[in-house]
Amino acid sequence: MLTNRVWRSLCVNVLCVASANCTAAQLPPAKKDPLSVLQSSQGKTGCSATEASSCAEVAAKLLPIVMGSSPMEENLRRLTDEIGGRVTGSPEMAKAVEWGVAAFRTAGVDVHTEKYTLSVTWSEGDTRLELLGAVRFPVRLKAEGWSPATPAGGIDANVVDVGYGNTDDFTKAGGSVKGAILLAHSDIGSTWADLFNEYLRPPLIIERAVKEGARAILWMGAREKLLLYRHTNSLAGEIDKIPQAVLAREDAMRLARTIAAYPGKVRVHFEMPNKTGGPIGQQNIVGEIRGYEKPDEVVILGAHLDSWELGTGALDNGCNAALVIEAARAIKATGLLPRRTIRFVLFSGEEQGTIGSYEYVKAHRAELDKIRAMITFDAGIGRVTGYSLGGRRDIEAGVREVLKPLESWGANNHTYDASFGTDNFDFMLEGVPTLVANQEEANYLPNYHAASDTLDKVDMRELKLHTVLAALTAWGIADRVEPLGKRLSRPELDVLVKETGLDQQLKLLGYWDAWQSGARGRKP
Repeated sequence: MLTNRVWRSLCVNVLCVASANCTAAQLPPAKKDPLSVLQSSQGKTGCSATEASSCAEVAAKLLPIVMGSSPMEENLRRLTDEIGGRVTGSPEMAKAVEWGVAAFRTAGVDVHTEKYTLSVTWSEGDTRLELLGAVRFPVRLKAEGWSPATPAGGIDANVVDVGYGNTDDFTKAGGSVKGAILLAHSDIGSTWADLFNEYLRPPLIIERAVKEGARAILWMGAREKLLLYRHTNSLAGEIDKIPQAVLAREDAMRLARTIAAYPGKVRVHFEMPNKTGGPIGQQNIVGEIRGYEKPDEVVILGAHLDSWELGTGALDNGCNAALVIEAARAIKATGLLPRRTIRFVLFSGEEQGTIGSYEYVKAHRAELDKIRAMITFDAGIGRVTGYSLGGRRDIEAGVREVLKPLESWGANNHTYDASFGTDNFDFMLEGVPTLVANQEEANYLPNYHAASDTLDKVDMRELKLHTVLAALTAWGIADRVEPLGKRLSRPELDVLVKETGLDQQLKLLGYWDAWQSGARGRKP
């Protein structure tokens, strides 16, 4: 909790929202008044190493615009409370596109949509699991996204516990896997590494299950307190190889204990009539503020607009969709133009394997040499500590210069990792400099893709601080005299992919062949 002294100093320093109640936030108070830091920095190097830049001036203008009264909170309420969860291909996603276009227009920002085709639509039917033996109890579960349906009438089969699904676990299960429904264990997710493992572990388990003739997989939930959430193991927008569902953690553990007590005798009826449809047109939303000197050179600030639908997609990723629109509004309201064009992109299809951003990259391939950076926010409202630079140490100095006016905020500490997981992915594979906001976990992981991902989880003060950071980052990179960094060649990317360990991720997730052939990423 904030002390009264800190509370007063924050409000005096215009870091609390005027006319709103301040709440405890993830970002600790600055040691100095951020506005005074900005004012003292004017006329000094800010955005560029080659000249006194406009970054300090712009940051000083952005602060009162964003931290004061703004439409962002109401925009986010309408997106989450009124439209709700937004699965790509659904009617709710179409409403979200209308929401985004209207919000950009209200902000005075030029906006259009760009279409692409989603290969298949998906929605869950009435999923249920019933124990058939002497021991019976209710099991709460939800279908994995883009999982195939069970056959008509469902599946009657034994449940075989395969532990964590490694080679030894399958060897121990032996021939009992064939024709069975598998129960795969998980650990409670509490770190970003845990979350990445939720994507990196399943592919090999699915491969083994299919190879050995299993009929379905039940995944033990990684959230506690019977919380249900949606996950997917299909990362290319295609229906998966085998029916899969996520069980409430406590129910899955009870099922595991029952299997241990009655080995080979726990039989269930599993019915999951998921609904799929054919190709459908989808859209990305693109707002734009054109540069005054180099309008054909572009900096992108993006976030994904789609979400899963058990909750209302507030942390993932409605808050950051609202951030992108608010950053555009604030930059526009400063009355200042950057040298280069800034594009504000809300992507769809992210939850199905970054499909929308992949399609955007394909459609804009001819101009990738002039996309100077792609910035994305996709981790809720946890404190921003800096950016992941996608393996690009060469761009760090430029980023640090851009953020120098906000140095006291502690958000200028960057990392060089490169990974899948959000909409920078295909830009990175094409050699474009990318920046992904590094954020503390805060309340993101307990509510990840879950029924609990709702508007009340969003710390609006924190979100406004992030908006200032995002807007300054986009502005500063766009207004530099020199580009932030070059577009990497394919040979340079081959080195980066290996040095960062991205090659192992590409292999595990099924992207490797597409990378090697040039179907995904810069062509060899």
